[in-house]
Amino acid sequence: MGDQIEVSELDVGRELVAYVAALDIAKASAMVCTRVPGNGSRKRQEIFKAGATTAAILELSDHLVCQGIELVVMESTSDYWRPFYYLLEDRGLTCWLVNARDVKNVPGRPKTDKLDAVWLAKLAERGMLRRSFVPPAAVRRIRDLTRARAVLIADRTAFKERVEKVLEDAQIKLSTVVSDLFGVSGRAMLRALVSGERSPRVLAGLAYGCLRAKPEDLMEALRGRFDAHHGYLIHLYLESIDHLDAQIADLGHRIEAAIAELDPAHTDGPDAGGGRHLTLVERLSEIPGVGVVTAQNILAETGFDMSVFPTPGHLASWAKLTPRTLQSGAKHSTGGTGHGNPWLRRALGTAAVTAGKSRSFLGTRYRRLVKRKPKKKAQTALARNIIEIVWQLIADPEARYTDLGPDWYERRADPERRTRELVRELERLGTPSP
Repeated sequence: MGDQIEVSELDVGRELVAYVAALDIAKASAMVCTRVPGNGSRKRQEIFKAGATTAAILELSDHLVCQGIELVVMESTSDYWRPFYYLLEDRGLTCWLVNARDVKNVPGRPKTDKLDAVWLAKLAERGMLRRSFVPPAAVRRIRDLTRARAVLIADRTAFKERVEKVLEDAQIKLSTVVSDLFGVSGRAMLRALVSGERSPRVLAGLAYGCLRAKPEDLMEALRGRFDAHHGYLIHLYLESIDHLDAQIADLGHRIEAAIAELDPAHTDGPDAGGGRHLTLVERLSEIPGVGVVTAQNILAETGFDMSVFPTPGHLASWAKLTPRTLQSGAKHSTGGTGHGNPWLRRALGTAAVTAGKSRSFLGTRYRRLVKRKPKKKAQTALARNIIEIVWQLIADPEARYTDLGPDWYERRADPERRTRELVRELERLGTPSP
């Protein structure tokens, strides 16, 4: 006998949405299919083309409202879905964004824009689609700011690499001696080179701190063929770096202000001890590997409302940090995790790498995992642990991260079992030769 389950209305094919519209979106237009109740058990279907301009979308929204449409579904086609989704949502319509992978047409059927819209509408009215997570407008604005900051940081890194290439072309090996080429000492030497100073001894005298103890190494590294052409390029790149620094700092202030508006800790009174409540960013920053910038990036991608994700596992699955289970007969295996949100994956990956080097529970867990898994898989597993902790901290405003300690596994280990493992390891290694 097989497992007995209760069959839901979805499984028997009952139409769950009576008034539905589907949009197959392109860059300059969208094919719209509406399906509403007709005479008897038949559906009244209408297919038409709508423009992608603001006026055309507003006209479409009026038409859908007049028809009593309950649900509007659309595929996530590049960024072309955004104006349709935002304008229709502002009009009061319930909009769903769905993954194109989940709405592929049946193989063997012709594929046209009209047929795609009809197929999407039929799937939607039968409740066979899952909506993608689209955060509210306030969170979307924070996303725009954090993503812009990430792009500018990448641009700044590119300019710093160009400075290094110019110095290499001029036979200036300053980066082999100075740990931070753009620190106080490095900047002073670069400015002097741009101003026309060429004496290695004078340039080495601009060093600060512990670099003063290495004058001979500095003079040797600063002896090259630096000329006015190199000076002009360095000056150009340094101005770009300074400009990007100012823009990144301004974005940081804007991100802090935007998050503060959505974080209840900024408006709550003092806690039970009379002190202030920690902000959400501060509580997330207590996780090993998660700094302020990483915490801001995570909040921008996940939002502040964890009711969208019923459990930590749902959030980890949405972030594509959970391997797929593949089962056929007696064979069980796991598939890849998928791509997911690249901005969130990047933030969690950075946090996982940093946490893996720390002396904490997460660091110990990573070192245990990497013994039996490839490095990338161990980092992905640690990233999943971090996002699950993030879910708990966001869902519970009173929760605080408490590290279990780097010796947590040792405290829980069975001494006899550990002894047997060590004996087996010694037997495997064998007796060393004299």
